[in-house]
Order: sequence, then structure tokens, then C-alpha cells
Amino acid sequence: MNQVQVDAQTSSPSIPKWAERANQDQQERMKWWAHDRFGMFIHWGLYAVPARHEWVQQREQMSTEKYKETYFDLFDPDLYNPVEWAAYAKEAGMKYVVITTRHHDGFSLWDTQVSDFKATNTPAKRDLLKPFVEACRDAGLKIGFYYSLIDWHHPDFTIDGTHALRNSKEARETNAKRDMTKYRKFMKDQVRELLTNYGKIDLLFWDFSYPGKDGKGHQDWDSEGLVKLARELQPEIIMNDRLDLMETDWGWDYKTPEQFMPNKWPEHNGKRVAWETCQTFSGSWGYHRDENTWKSNNQLIAMLIEVVSKGGNLLLNVGPTARGYFDDRATERLDAIGQWMKYNSKSIYGCTAAPDDVQKPDNTYLTYNPESKRMYIHLLQWPFKTLYLPGFKGKVKYAQFLHDNSEIKFTSRSAASAGEHMAITAGEGDLIMDLPVVKPNIEIPVIELILN
Repeated sequence: MNQVQVDAQTSSPSIPKWAERANQDQQERMKWWAHDRFGMFIHWGLYAVPARHEWVQQREQMSTEKYKETYFDLFDPDLYNPVEWAAYAKEAGMKYVVITTRHHDGFSLWDTQVSDFKATNTPAKRDLLKPFVEACRDAGLKIGFYYSLIDWHHPDFTIDGTHALRNSKEARETNAKRDMTKYRKFMKDQVRELLTNYGKIDLLFWDFSYPGKDGKGHQDWDSEGLVKLARELQPEIIMNDRLDLMETDWGWDYKTPEQFMPNKWPEHNGKRVAWETCQTFSGSWGYHRDENTWKSNNQLIAMLIEVVSKGGNLLLNVGPTARGYFDDRATERLDAIGQWMKYNSKSIYGCTAAPDDVQKPDNTYLTYNPESKRMYIHLLQWPFKTLYLPGFKGKVKYAQFLHDNSEIKFTSRSAASAGEHMAITAGEGDLIMDLPVVKPNIEIPVIELILN
């Protein structure tokens, strides 16, 4: 069985000189990320106070003044314990954490020197990023920073079709006095702070571009300048694809489909690329008190498996409350994922899609570890006694349940006589696995195949 590989982004004549090293080092830089497969996203900011979606200012078309006047002096996360946050991530089997340093409302979690709209000026009275970074590092977790390109608070950010005041004629008229050149400098100043003051940062998640009429793209952000700055300050950092630089081979490291499951390994220009889907427990990224479409434990575990079975990573989001803790709906699900990962993480870490020539059994997802040459069969629906593995005859040395390493017997048989009413048969190249009638007490059981 052949190892599955991601095509490296090939070099192009238009690559800037400063980006050449990053292109050459890309696969090495991304080794940890491609191995770890599972991370936690954290959306936390001023929007946790109204607790009705992180886009509440935009959805309700609040002015900058009203938004700040209503919520700024009420942000007091007295129960914020980043050590506890890091522990939840680690116990769930996550290997890296990405936190929103600043979301679209422009509110910064750190003591930025270029804005007053920051946590240190609220009742929090402190830099909330520093202890978080330290807690994650102490827990052995990689650190990622999310940074919003959008800022509905900044006086020089021009009002566009995505802005909170998009429908206000008076607000639109102020664009004549707004200067995106100043805003671009402001962004670079903040990114410089983030990538200078907190030690090594492993990942930078930009969010997001919307080029076209009444939108903003790479020229509005000076995306090339942002990438160049990040590469200079943190040469080993990896970055996502939301700077509107998809047609370059140096402006991004991985694709980020959001809130949906790709039907196959995503491609770019006809080649498979590194990818990560970011997903929520519910329909909101920030804390949403009344949101009730929370995914079940089974759905979430199956989502993680499916992502890895298609060669990708899962970044699963938590929206902490305004007081700074994870609510019980989130912790219950993190606990369940952690319980499954405790016994089955070998089928996730270091794994990828099964080789293309492998046929997937019914009601399963397959993952494959190319180093150990072990295949993992995730049983989404518990079969009655028999699992058929099409085309696996001669390829399997040994089979066992992953959760307890108990042996699973298998055989092959393609025919039976007319009188053999209870003989199990299969195709010539198939294997027949003999399973217990009673499903093991595991949310999604996993069979480990040691291949020849």
C-alpha cells in the first residue's frame, strides 16, 4: 500500500526573494501540524458580554460608540483561568490552541500600544494573552494567534458592505476622512507586538478577505507586507489562506474550509494541499447563551475521524463566557472527546487518508499511519458479527481493537456448498472479520490492522 503524500506548493517565477526560504522550508515547518491533527480554537472578547454571537455588533448594526458604551466597562472575566483552559485542551487530545487576539469588533485581548480599545482598559485591567500563552506552553501545547483583518472600531477602517454601519448613509460619508494607509500601518504595528512580545508563536490565523465590490482584498490589507513581516519575526510560523493570496505559492500554507465538511481531500490547481476545517460545537464561535444546535459527542468524534480520513486537521472551537470559563455544554463535549482519544488517539496522530487503492468498508472511516503501516477502521455503525474488508486478503498480518488491544479473528472464504446455510462468504479478495455481538463501550470503536 502506497503512502499518501500532499503535493508541496511548487515554486513560481513571481516568488518574492524574501519568501524563497519559507517555500523551501514549508514541509519541515508544517511537520508538527500535519502530525498533531487536532487543535482548539478559542473565540473570546467583548462579544461574550451580550452573549448572542461574535458578530452581534454587525448583526444589530451598532455604532462603535454604542457597542463600547454598552459593553466595554462590563468586561470583567473574574473566573478566567488559562491554566484550566489549557488543561481542557490537553485532556481532549488537542495538541495546539488558536486564540482570537482581536476579532472584527477591534477589541484587543492584550496591552497593545496602538489602541485604547483593549482588555487592560476594561475592569479586567490586565493583558489576557500573556498568561494564556504561558499556560499553553507549560502544558506542551503549540500556540496559535488569530488576528482579524477587519476592525469595525478603528476610525480609519473604511465602511464597506461587511461593516456594522454598512446601511448608514451618514457613516458611509465619513469614508472621505478615513485613511486605509493609516489602518494598514496600525495592523502591522499590532502584528509586530503579537509576534515579538510573546516568544515563539507557531501559527497565525488571518481572518478574512472579501474582495470585490464593497469589499476588501489583498491590496487593502497589503497582504504581502503582512506575510513578509510575519516571516521576518517568526520564520517557522505557519499561516492560513485568508489574505487573498491564493494564486501565489508563498502567501499561505494551508486551506481553511469553515463550518462544512469537504466531500474529499481539498485541492488547489488540481493538487491535494494541506487543509484544516474550523468547526463550532454549535452555530456560533463566540459564547452564545441561547444557541441550541449543539452537536452531539458522537457527531464531534466522527467529525474528527472524517477530517483525518481525508488528510486534514480539525480546529474545534470553544467560546468562553464573559466571566472567563468554559460553560458546561462545552466541557461535557470536551470530556467525551478526551475519553475517546485516551484509547484511540493512535488512529488520529500521525495519520492521514488511506491509500487511494484501498476500498472503504461500509459504515466506516479509514485512517492510515504511513510510518507504522497500520490501518485504522472506525466503526460508525456497529455491525452484526461480521465486517467485510473488500480487497484486503493477503494484506493483513494481525487485527485488534485499539481501545484494549484484544485480538480480532479474521478469515477469507468465497464460496459455500448448497447445504451450508450458516457459512459466511465473501469475494475472492476480501477478508471477513469476526466481531462480538455486543458493541464495546466505546463511542466509536476502532479496529487496528497491522499490515504485511
